[in-house]
Amino acid sequence: MMTRSLVLALAATSLASLAPLTPALAAELKVGASNMPPYLDPGRDHSNVGSQFYYNSFDTLIEKDHSTAEAKFLPGLATQWNRIDDLTMEFKLRPGVVFHNGEPLTADDVVFSFNRMFQASFPPYAVRSKDRLNNFDVAEKVDDLTVRVRTKKPEPLWETLINMQQLMIVPEDYVKGLTGDPKVAENSDFEAFALAPVGSGPYRIAEFIPGERIVWQRHDAFWGDKAPFERVTVRSIPEMATRITALKNGEVDIITNLPPDQLATVEADPNLKTAGMVTPLFHVLIYNTLNEKMASPKLRQALNHAIDRQTLSEALWQGKAVVPASHTMEPFGALYMPELKTFEYDIEKAKELLAESGYKGEEIRIDTSATYYTNGLLAMQAVAEMWGAIGVKTRINVDDKWTGNDPTMNARNWSNPMYFPDPFGSFGVMWAPGGPSEGEGRFKTDADYAEKWDRFRFSTDVAARREAYGELMERIKNDPPFLVLYQPYESWGMRKTVDWAPAPGHIPYVLDFRAGSIRVDG
Repeated sequence: MMTRSLVLALAATSLASLAPLTPALAAELKVGASNMPPYLDPGRDHSNVGSQFYYNSFDTLIEKDHSTAEAKFLPGLATQWNRIDDLTMEFKLRPGVVFHNGEPLTADDVVFSFNRMFQASFPPYAVRSKDRLNNFDVAEKVDDLTVRVRTKKPEPLWETLINMQQLMIVPEDYVKGLTGDPKVAENSDFEAFALAPVGSGPYRIAEFIPGERIVWQRHDAFWGDKAPFERVTVRSIPEMATRITALKNGEVDIITNLPPDQLATVEADPNLKTAGMVTPLFHVLIYNTLNEKMASPKLRQALNHAIDRQTLSEALWQGKAVVPASHTMEPFGALYMPELKTFEYDIEKAKELLAESGYKGEEIRIDTSATYYTNGLLAMQAVAEMWGAIGVKTRINVDDKWTGNDPTMNARNWSNPMYFPDPFGSFGVMWAPGGPSEGEGRFKTDADYAEKWDRFRFSTDVAARREAYGELMERIKNDPPFLVLYQPYESWGMRKTVDWAPAPGHIPYVLDFRAGSIRVDG
């Protein structure tokens, strides 16, 4: 069994070599982020890193109250929406909305934004369309301020899906005019847009250097409450110790991805404080079930039973992480099912299953990134120790390159965010038939799985959806393509003059600097 002291030893971090940084004197809000994205396009992006940066600059037709995890939907770019029939929703658009480039937002922009996703030909959009939007058929203009959206089957999650980041609205003429024929949306236009994005939110993107920096400036023509800052700068500071130094020296006002073992370091400074929350996201361990080494379900069951997730939570997250018995979390609402027992720690059962699996001492490669996930490398080191305790040989491969589509991958850590508050928005986005896990060649579904999925996905009866989801979790238990490790407790450090905290109604990691979400005193 992995001891808490051993995991703590793996987690030990020294700050003795921190070098002082020159404090900044500018009056805008400044943020030091662990990572920065290589592009900014809400349609194609679903990364933890990218998701931080869209809400300040883009709007959806349907907004929501982010102060609560409960799904309370509000008017956004649409002032009202009404069901026309079982397959059609009509949206009345807000008049007078202006994009950051000065163009008025009309029904044409909504139809363009939606159909580029619903009927995607640009490969990155096609992936997002397939994994979360494949029930949508088409968006059509009725008049300049009215749009109708049609689905292929009756849709039980209308408001939830229309509120997604991937359906934020972008300006049609601007996108089409970036390259080539200004009357045609070409792949090169979408690539160019990702480096020079334009939305309708309270901040325009004044500067974007991929992987390095984003600068927002107040959009004075914003339709809602004005942004509280004239300028917000977020820059990449990958090393945690350097981020803390920058905060201590006043170079930044907020830092992201503060691990629990450094909360005391920040809070010991009388000028600083922290804010945190259990994040609506799972850190997971995924398996390449189609790799010869990992083909045995009993081997993967054994590996899951061998991992003491509660010890990981206590040692790496000071017990603040949530360790679920299944792929379920409270924001799922009526679909929250903590009674399911999909994942259990049982070292003796692990040894028994390993003996039955046909495992002959082959080395299992565990892929991980050095810094992408808070405590990610430390967790994988601990997992390797736990697997070693039942006789499994491992090798940790540290590489920031994504290997989820590599046929030689055996196991790796990943994150599974809640993209919207429903099991479809978390489990389903990753492990639905035809979703990313199957599409990247590490997981395969069959007709029985697909039948269970369809009952879960499209039933309008909550009891029927719960029953089908329980059946899906039983499939996952018996032939596991992954293990949920925990919901991490993520923290942010900030100056005491900053009044900000992550909001429970957002998808993970959103830096919400809109009016009402942040205040700076002094």
